[in-house]
Amino acid sequence: MMRKLLLRFFTQTVQLLDQSIGWYKMPRLLSLAMLAGLRTILRKQNLYTTETGKLIGSNRPAANGGGPRYLVARTADGSFNDLENPSMGSAGTRFGRNVRSKYTYPDEAAMLTPNPRTVSLELLARDTFQPATTLNLLAAAWIQFMIHDWFSHGKNQKENPWQVPLREDDPWPQRPMTILRTQRDTTHARTDGLPPTYRNVVSQWWDGSQLYGSDEATQAKVRSGKDGKLNIASNGLLPVDPETGVDITGVNGNWWIGLSLMSTLFTLEHNAICDHLRAEYPSWSDDDLFDHARLVNAALMAKIHTVEWTPAILDNPTLHLAMNGNWWGLATEQIHKLFGRISKSEIISGIPGSQKDDFGVPYAFTEEFVSVYRMHPLLPDEISFRTLETDEIMQERSMAEVVDGHAHEVLAQVSMANALYSFGTSYPGAITLHNYPRFLQRRTEQDGIMFDLATTEILRDRERGVPRYNEFRKLVHRPRVKSFEELTNNKVWAEELRRIYDNDIDQVDLMVGLYAEKPPPGFGFSDTAFRIFILMASRRLNSDRFFTTDYTATVYTQMGLDWISNNDMSSVLLRHFPELAPFLRNVKNPFAPWSRAKFSGSSINSDKNQYVFQN
Repeated sequence: MMRKLLLRFFTQTVQLLDQSIGWYKMPRLLSLAMLAGLRTILRKQNLYTTETGKLIGSNRPAANGGGPRYLVARTADGSFNDLENPSMGSAGTRFGRNVRSKYTYPDEAAMLTPNPRTVSLELLARDTFQPATTLNLLAAAWIQFMIHDWFSHGKNQKENPWQVPLREDDPWPQRPMTILRTQRDTTHARTDGLPPTYRNVVSQWWDGSQLYGSDEATQAKVRSGKDGKLNIASNGLLPVDPETGVDITGVNGNWWIGLSLMSTLFTLEHNAICDHLRAEYPSWSDDDLFDHARLVNAALMAKIHTVEWTPAILDNPTLHLAMNGNWWGLATEQIHKLFGRISKSEIISGIPGSQKDDFGVPYAFTEEFVSVYRMHPLLPDEISFRTLETDEIMQERSMAEVVDGHAHEVLAQVSMANALYSFGTSYPGAITLHNYPRFLQRRTEQDGIMFDLATTEILRDRERGVPRYNEFRKLVHRPRVKSFEELTNNKVWAEELRRIYDNDIDQVDLMVGLYAEKPPPGFGFSDTAFRIFILMASRRLNSDRFFTTDYTATVYTQMGLDWISNNDMSSVLLRHFPELAPFLRNVKNPFAPWSRAKFSGSSINSDKNQYVFQN
């Protein structure tokens, strides 16, 4: 009882200080304690399942050797991660929620208010490229690479599409603008009175499904069938689907050259892990090598995201401590490497190897998590490809020229090493208003369908019942903003918002509010979006037995655990492309701007809105 009272006093104090002052304005150790307190609050009040009944799977994967393969290996669809609820987190299960269901009913009457196309054109559209100067373009490629692993709503339904009316001077070629609806989950009767639900068509675990697929057919397609390896072409790139021209990998929708880079790099890494496992365990089968290499590769990607990408985009001293604490614990990486885990506590010794914990709610990604990861302003509209020998421009391409099948074509021309160097020495865009990529507002898919992604993203949040910005703030325990001037300190933006939202601050869409809000020092996105991150960044580790109770040498092998422990994004890059060493030598974080080759050309091409930099 006393422990509960103390915890309640602690969390109430944390919430009071956070709402009145702000966690990031406190001294470092106090701000770190406040983040722990906020996570406790969010774990108790912001996890909700949309599933009805226990998730029990019936199709057990085939046995491997002396026992069931699924006990010690990830399955293709993510089933049997939880042995008591085998379907939990598997492909085809529902998205959860971070707010109570009563707040997630879509408001059909306000679906087109204000017009989402107006929001796209007048608040989101990029006027001039606003760079995020603490990051490089690999950071933009990385997060989409991760998102392909985490979630997808699948193909949209063709029946009864949204019809968005357009102004007379709108250059869009069709009237009205037609946007297909998200495919709703139809597995339970709609007479229950609950809000609509949607299904994640990919595995919800952090399991590398963007490389390996979320079904047996895709997994068979990407595997070579020899020594546990994935397919790689003779030119060192991924093989290409002859019908689409797009790289063959676990997930290859919404494709661009940044995804080609990341997918090729970590396919090479998987195969390197297989080589080391083969040397250590020469009698192992193709399946044995594949299963273990997948475990190691997926965990290494999770580690890179936790201790490198996140501190790069949230470049704040407290966050550096917090994210390293998530992986290594506050006992630090050095203590972990010397003595291993010194405590069962995730706070002291990190989440990997701790006890599995779902916090009383079946694991799933959430619709709100999808919403706060709408980070398309990171993408530029043009990319300059430079040679790492002299920094000279080899090619200048619009984004339309490096998407879909063009991505592989351009990558084959410029080479992996030069493309990685070009990404490492170019800025992504800042996640803010008036910086949404122009090419995504007039994007044509391979099937010829044209769409405005900015308009679609605004409509998606409304359609899926994600609360609007002010209500969302309240539900994640932040004070509501009372005026447009409180939302943003940019006076021009405040007037634009007031006009478009008819002077009603409560009607501001979530994505618009997140982009307008001034973030904490060093942050690449808003403090409001960060609340979902505080909760879900650790949850996707805590709930996964392969990061907790089965993060052991018995399952991974000691070689596998050592590989994860001793490698990072820089070592992955240098293992496969050692010629990048001069540009990473003095860089603390590989997602921050790299050093450049001897300068021999223009540092800024303002006509292309593509910024590069020099030391």
